[in-house]
Amino acid sequence: MSNEAHASPAASESLFRNRFYQTVLISNIFLQIGIWVRNFAILMFVTEKTNSDPLAISLISVVEFAPIFVFGFIGGAFADRWKPKRTMIWCDFLSAVSVFAVLITLMFESWETVYLATFVSAILSQFSQPSVMKMFKQHIHPEKLQQGMALFQSLMAIFMVLGPSLGIFAYQHFGIYISIGVMGVAFLISAVVLFRLPPDAEEEKKEKRETKIMQELADGFRYVWKSTTLRVLGITFAIAGFSVGIIQTLGLFVVTERLGKPKEFLQFLLMVNGVAMLIGGVIVMIIAKKIAPQILLAFGMLVSALCILGIGWSTSIPLTLTLQFINGLTLPCIQIGINTMILKWTEQSYVGRVNGVLSPLFTGMMVVMMSAAGLLKKLFPLTGIYSISAIVMLLGAIILVPIFKHKPKEENVATAPVAPETP
Repeated sequence: MSNEAHASPAASESLFRNRFYQTVLISNIFLQIGIWVRNFAILMFVTEKTNSDPLAISLISVVEFAPIFVFGFIGGAFADRWKPKRTMIWCDFLSAVSVFAVLITLMFESWETVYLATFVSAILSQFSQPSVMKMFKQHIHPEKLQQGMALFQSLMAIFMVLGPSLGIFAYQHFGIYISIGVMGVAFLISAVVLFRLPPDAEEEKKEKRETKIMQELADGFRYVWKSTTLRVLGITFAIAGFSVGIIQTLGLFVVTERLGKPKEFLQFLLMVNGVAMLIGGVIVMIIAKKIAPQILLAFGMLVSALCILGIGWSTSIPLTLTLQFINGLTLPCIQIGINTMILKWTEQSYVGRVNGVLSPLFTGMMVVMMSAAGLLKKLFPLTGIYSISAIVMLLGAIILVPIFKHKPKEENVATAPVAPETP
């Protein structure tokens, strides 16, 4: 019997009694505090230092998203090589060290180094995040995966509501030095909390790592390509990234052009979206066992497509807020569906690489379309851009239909001796 089978707890065990799940939730609270204080304190600081220079402000997003695309593939491969608990602890610890290093340089008036704090932690997250997914696979029973992801997503939604205010409050009341200090302490506490994680499972047969990292990267791509479900999920990832990226930076124009409100009104749209995500995460957690993740994902993308179309064309504030709420309500369906599918259709030894192959497809396409959004806005009306985004998102939902009845290997084994899913 594999280590995975030994490690996975019984399906009847409560998630909150699972030591791994408790630890990851507590650690993630501190991580989210550090990330949101980082995002908004640095944004406010750079805006003030550069007198709202658009290039300097946009560079914050570049240093945050570029590492996801560049290091996602590599991080996933190394996550499969390294012990996940040790990897997660070191990544949080090194994030804290980099933040304190930035704090020291700030004291010598080198304010540009604030970009380094975002850049380094974004890189390290590409090694840490696949390790979290790998431990989910190891320590959470397959029947509890979707429920566990839903609760995890609810925590993210809480910080989407509270995070911006937390970051702005820290900067306005304490300044950039203490804000960066809070970031470092939060990352450090997260690393300490992770020592509570169960020990890394030892492989029954110690395989010698004779393969090179590039070969393992190639193995990850082949693994995804051989699985019909993961291959379709990869296409869906890229499509979703295209759809989200094309409108990601245009919300401000919805507020000013379609609704005729000042730019500050955008915060209410974001707040409504965050509250809805929290509620949606709780709902998905309740119904998780009853719906296959691919159906959950397709439903979320279908509703999102309709909401995007409506938001782009609406000139009514109540209608736009309602659509924003519905969109936020179903966003957890997309995120939870994707993560659950990756975990259920991937062997434990490949979780890091599969995550490293699929995630950059979304992020890369999103970054490309975010870069092109400004030019598209000059060439096309806002309604046209939102319509394109909605059509592309709808296409992503339709592509998932052929795999609605697919089941992961462990479920197939439980019902009948069905052959592996590879074509």
